[in-house]
Amino acid sequence: MMTLMDIRSETTPAYKILAPKVWESAVVFASPHSGRDYSNTFKGQSILDPVTLRSSEDAYVDQLIDYVPEFGAPLLLAHAPRAFVDLNRSADELDPAIVNGAQTRGQNPRISSGLGVIPRVVANGRPIYRGKIPMQEAKDRLRTYWRPYHDALLCLLKAAKLRHGYSVLIDVHSMPHDAVSSPSKLVTPPEIVIGDRHGSSASRALVEEVEACFANAGLKTARNTPFAGAFITQHYGRPSANQHAIQIEIDRGIYLNEAQVAPSDRFTETREKLLQAVEGIARLGAPELPLAAE
Repeated sequence: MMTLMDIRSETTPAYKILAPKVWESAVVFASPHSGRDYSNTFKGQSILDPVTLRSSEDAYVDQLIDYVPEFGAPLLLAHAPRAFVDLNRSADELDPAIVNGAQTRGQNPRISSGLGVIPRVVANGRPIYRGKIPMQEAKDRLRTYWRPYHDALLCLLKAAKLRHGYSVLIDVHSMPHDAVSSPSKLVTPPEIVIGDRHGSSASRALVEEVEACFANAGLKTARNTPFAGAFITQHYGRPSANQHAIQIEIDRGIYLNEAQVAPSDRFTETREKLLQAVEGIARLGAPELPLAAE
């Protein structure tokens, strides 16, 4: 089991850990959807052009927050792209429409929409493949990428809790601008959506403090709409056990040219605002600020 004393920066085929020189915070930051290691084999399987294939990726979120270790917290980054394997899904969310031999498991809206652990589509419902992939290939993706990533995340959270008595996961994502843009110019859309699964994955006091960190950095926030958190916040968030998980969605419109999947001219400005917010959030996990379970 990884401990607070032996954490090191680490790179594997599945993930990279950027470790602080001194791990002082109970907060663990993670980005499961910013991976962009598109193998030639995968690109050859897909019927999509390279830019479209990247359309559901949380593009460059890893670069937006790569300073996390400066504030005494680790940062876990996935290598595999979301279109290849979705780390924010349960390993058993296999889609029978894309994985040959997968069994239907009741009504699951994520699977039905093509967004299971092995996605069938990218953004706007565009199919990735012509046909199905073998079950063995799906299992290989889970074994090589999904399980190592979640093993590393669990170890980081357990190590944080071992030292501090509680852990805080900040799971960082990005969202299409269209998801939060308003047809009315009278309504200002949020730039950051904070998801706590409607209060079930983190204490209310902690969520309020996290929201304040973004607001103090000059970023407009909303909670749980349109995104409240998926598998990761549901699985790792146990406030009653002093294990808190919060999903952060960043509006791609404030840092990304979505059509080209490239950083926009606002990238540096947004990165600097997020730096201020991340510094504040990392300090929320400092030993002198205990968080009682609700």
